[in-house]
Amino acid sequence: MTHTDVVVVGAGPNGLAAAVTMARAGLSVHLVERNDTIGGGARTAEITLPGFRHDICSAVHPMALASPFFQDFQLTDRLDFIVPEISYAHPLDRGEAGIAYRDLDRTADALGRDGKAWHRLMKPLVDRIDGVTDFTSNQLLRIPRSPIAAAAFGMRVLEQGSRAWNMRFREDHAPALLAGLSAHSVSPMPRPSSAGAGLLLGAQAHARGWAVPVGGSQGIIDAMAADLLAHGGTITTGAEVESISQFSASKAVLLDVSARALDRIAGEQLPARYRKALRNFRYGNAAAKIDLALSGPIPWTNPEVGNAGTVHLGGTREEIAHSESEVARGIHPEAPYVLVSQPTILDPSRAPAGKHVVWAYAHVPSGSTVDMTERIITQIERFAPGFRDLIIGSHHMTASELERYNPNYIGGDFSAGAVNLSQLLARPVLSTDPWRTPAKGIYLASSSTPPGPAVHGLCGFYAARSALRHEFGITRTPDLALGS
Repeated sequence: MTHTDVVVVGAGPNGLAAAVTMARAGLSVHLVERNDTIGGGARTAEITLPGFRHDICSAVHPMALASPFFQDFQLTDRLDFIVPEISYAHPLDRGEAGIAYRDLDRTADALGRDGKAWHRLMKPLVDRIDGVTDFTSNQLLRIPRSPIAAAAFGMRVLEQGSRAWNMRFREDHAPALLAGLSAHSVSPMPRPSSAGAGLLLGAQAHARGWAVPVGGSQGIIDAMAADLLAHGGTITTGAEVESISQFSASKAVLLDVSARALDRIAGEQLPARYRKALRNFRYGNAAAKIDLALSGPIPWTNPEVGNAGTVHLGGTREEIAHSESEVARGIHPEAPYVLVSQPTILDPSRAPAGKHVVWAYAHVPSGSTVDMTERIITQIERFAPGFRDLIIGSHHMTASELERYNPNYIGGDFSAGAVNLSQLLARPVLSTDPWRTPAKGIYLASSSTPPGPAVHGLCGFYAARSALRHEFGITRTPDLALGS
């Protein structure tokens, strides 16, 4: 392989963020991807019918506007985003629904008797969203830049992560909204880790909104790849990396791979104790996904749900907690939690005129080979009668197929490691610089490091900053702005 200062393995959002940062520092960078196309967890392709463009993994991006990396990279100046008036919705039976508007006051007004409680829960986080984002978007073994924001967030995590989670609420809508948010973590409830994920997502929904990229998630990838190439970087696709020894001529290797793959690729170059920690790193439960082409919009019983960028299904907080506990016990729920996005409501360019695409997944046990298509459709039909009749094309991926698509998703775990309290502190090891391995020049840049899952680029960005400092003596973060 051609000699470069830096090799980055894996062309997902984190790998690209690492490559862009290193190239912006003036280093020669080569990016290697095993698949024939780049993108990892942020690809868009026609997989049902011609003209219907589906996001393969991620679809809606709460972190696109909040990520410090994307803010420095000026992503919103490179790519058009739509930020819907309704960040997410949560239908209940009998046509009722909780609606989370970007406007916190409007959301509280719509929640009736629980409106004031919702406002008190969210407003301190929304008002200090930059401090909350800083606290949650790095490794936790450091003094937060805003102790007040960290304390406000922590107190609410302790409440919503315990059996006290319903004490401030009287009705079903607000608790259901929180359950739909917390279930993104794919873990039992109530727990501090799931509550933390839910509260962060909820605060972002009101502070900046949940952005949808025009044309699909691939646009985020294409913007980063274009910047890398513009700054002298190179990309090779269709190349499986078997050993770190392939890159012995490079001074730094940054790997956007799972902790398990790092152990396999770096092998004996890593100390035995560190390799043991990588092998003990636990992976969570999984998702089974479907993509649908529709002849018309989803006919939600509550029409306002149709204006939301994201919809959480599963009923009340108790119902969702039950289905998530079933997954944790190795059971495939008959009425699973389902996350749904119909991006063509906001971005009609993704389908032929009048037609729509639907992105949806349900949680399943790790390694599942069960096709959840029928259970997902049934759950949508529960809140949108007649939905089934609109389906004109379908594609599914089981959890095991999701891992085959992206080996970082061990058992179908798209978080590249279980999201729990211990693995938020030790991801994959307890360290003030978890991206740097004990081996000279080898760095882990995937969601198996802090801050964990989501399309934010931060795992790669932080790994790159560490490598710049330790391998090249560059202590100043390079300018990532458009045009620089």
